[in-house]
Amino acid sequence: MTEPFHIISDSSCDLPEEYAKNNNVTVVPFYVRFGEEPYKKEREEISVRDFYQRMIDEPDNFPKSSMPSVADFMDAMTPWVEAGIPCVTICITTKFSGAYQSACNARDILLTDHPDAQIAVINSMIDTVLQGLYTIEAVRLRDADTPYEKAVDILEEIKASGRIFFSVANVNYLKVNGRIGKVAKGLTNMLGIRPVITLKEGEIFCTGVGRTRKATTRKSIELLRDYIKETHATPQTYALDIGFGYDYDEAVRFRTDILDMLHGEGFMLDEKDFPIFQIGSGIGVHTGPHPLGVTIIKKALPD
Repeated sequence: MTEPFHIISDSSCDLPEEYAKNNNVTVVPFYVRFGEEPYKKEREEISVRDFYQRMIDEPDNFPKSSMPSVADFMDAMTPWVEAGIPCVTICITTKFSGAYQSACNARDILLTDHPDAQIAVINSMIDTVLQGLYTIEAVRLRDADTPYEKAVDILEEIKASGRIFFSVANVNYLKVNGRIGKVAKGLTNMLGIRPVITLKEGEIFCTGVGRTRKATTRKSIELLRDYIKETHATPQTYALDIGFGYDYDEAVRFRTDILDMLHGEGFMLDEKDFPIFQIGSGIGVHTGPHPLGVTIIKKALPD
């Protein structure tokens, strides 16, 4: 335990388990269930692949998710607090979940017994694989021996730059889980219209429509291109990744299309610096089995 601060994230970050383990990131799981079954910890008690396979096999059985508890966050924070190591806890946007409040309550309880503890809880204003990119930036800050307070300031500064441009195969899951009002109340699967959705500043907005997957993914790429131009982003100053649900091969093709666009704009990004991460069940309950999107966020430490 020699790190300048320890990083904790709720499992909305959707980081690969191997990455979290190898980079000493504590992930506090969301819970998911189908029907009236008991809730299970995502990744720990139900794998992401099994979760999506069940949605494919049981299309009318809509799963539900539940946030980590105060006790879950306390369990994650306590070893580091007792060791005298600062904690930086990254939480999904408060617009989607109460996980941030659970983490804040855990922090406040721990501070009663450890008043000198340093525990930052960040409302990331983002979610899913974009939260994963954000957490990776926290890792880069930690590994560069950035002091705890400075790292927190930088993370607070860059979070507003995060964007997700994505589409779903249908809007049923958004409807069932109460998200459709945030996107477009008039969209229905009967019309064959699919929304293109942008997440920014903690909320989701409908920023386009299309009747085919090809049309919605093309619109997502156009939105990314426009944002890159707006921010004057470069591969040295911004990080990107792809998020997918069930179909990895589709995500690979999507990345290839994006790279073609980026290279045409002079944004020379390599595949190795453009990872593909699977969207977890905590977010998948809202998107269904076929979410597909691209994310971008300002780097904490420019290359």
